[in-house]
Amino acid sequence: MPINAKLQKLLEKVYEPERRYDQKFAKLDVSFITNENGEPVTLYIGKRNEDGSIKGERYTRKIVRKPNSMEIQKSHWDLKGSVTRD
Repeated sequence: MPINAKLQKLLEKVYEPERRYDQKFAKLDVSFITNENGEPVTLYIGKRNEDGSIKGERYTRKIVRKPNSMEIQKSHWDLKGSVTRD
């Protein structure tokens, strides 16, 4: 399932490096983890459990940078499968 365009906009922003963010998006719970540059690279989306974990889907981001630069040339999100925890 492709990522919603509004969620994609949220994930294009730069945040504090190496941190986890927990949010609500539409009717779903979202958690994402940023890399050393503050760019979201791991995404969990679904329903949050009582312990804070998410039962749903996991995505990872592939980032390609311009040569000799930190500027992003292109990036995309890959669905890695479902995450479940009972």
